[in-house]
Amino acid sequence: MRLRKRKRTEESAWRAVRRCVVFFTTICVVPVLLVLIVTTDSYMRPIKQTSFLRPQFERVEPLHGNLHNLSAVAKRLETRRLHLRKACKYLGLNVPGNDSLHKPNPWEFLVDNKHHLVWCNVFKAASTSWMYNFNILAGYSPKFLKKSKVVPLSLARQKYPRPSLHSLRKAFNNSVSFLITRHPLERLLSAYRDKLQFALPHTHHRKLGNEIIIKYRPKVKQKGVKSEKWPTFPEFVMYLLDCVKQGQPLDMHWTPITDFCTPCMFDFDVIAHTETLQEDQQYLIKRAHLE
Repeated sequence: MRLRKRKRTEESAWRAVRRCVVFFTTICVVPVLLVLIVTTDSYMRPIKQTSFLRPQFERVEPLHGNLHNLSAVAKRLETRRLHLRKACKYLGLNVPGNDSLHKPNPWEFLVDNKHHLVWCNVFKAASTSWMYNFNILAGYSPKFLKKSKVVPLSLARQKYPRPSLHSLRKAFNNSVSFLITRHPLERLLSAYRDKLQFALPHTHHRKLGNEIIIKYRPKVKQKGVKSEKWPTFPEFVMYLLDCVKQGQPLDMHWTPITDFCTPCMFDFDVIAHTETLQEDQQYLIKRAHLE
C-alpha cells in the first residue's frame, strides 16, 4: 500500500517536472526558434530589386496584361492608401503643424517632370534600383552609370534638384507619385548589416562602428576571449535609443520613413511594399507609361 502511494507520488512529481519542462520550453525555446526561422527566411532572403530598364528586369514576373491581375494589384494598393489615411487621421498626423511629423518634408523627393513621376527615396527600400531607374530616365547611359565613380544620388540630384514644397505640391497634381516601404525592423537590420557589420575600411560608417564599440561594449578582462570587430546588433540598438533620447539626427539609412517622406502630409498614388515589389512596380510602370 505504501509502495503504491510512493509510486503515485513519484509519478505525480515527475508529471509536474515534465509540465515545467514543457512550459519553459514553450515560452523560452519556441520563440527563439521562431525568431531564427524569421531571420533566416525573411532577413537573409534577398529581395529582387531589379530595375525596370535593365535587361535583368525580365526576372520580374510580369502581369502579362491580365486585367484580373492588374485589378487585384490596383485594389491592394488602394487598400493601402485608405489604411494610411485612416491611420494618419486616427493619430492626428493629417493636420499640418510645427513639429517634424506634422510638417511636410520635400527634401528626399525626386521629381521627374518629363515623365510625370514623383518618388520619395527611402534608403534600404529598393532605393538602389530606383535611383538607377531615375538616372536612366534623366539621360545617363547604362555604360556611363557602370563606369562612373560618382555616387548615384549625386548624379540624380544634378538632374533632379531638391524640390520646394510648392513645386512638389504642383508636381503631385499631374504626376504618378509613389513610395516604397519596408518592414521597419527588416530595414533596420539591413542597414546594420550593410553599413556597420560589413562597413568598408576608412569610411564614415566604419568610424561610427568603432565609436559604438568604445561606448557600449564592456571591456573583456578574460584572456583569449575574442569579440567582433564591428558593433553587435544590441550595441547598435543601444546607440539608436540614445540618439533618439538625446534628439540627435539619425543616419539616412535608418531614419524612419515618417521623417523622410512625411506620408501623412502627401497623397501618394502608389504605396509599394518590398514584400510585393514585383507586382507593385509592374503596376507602377504600366500606370506611369514607362514600358
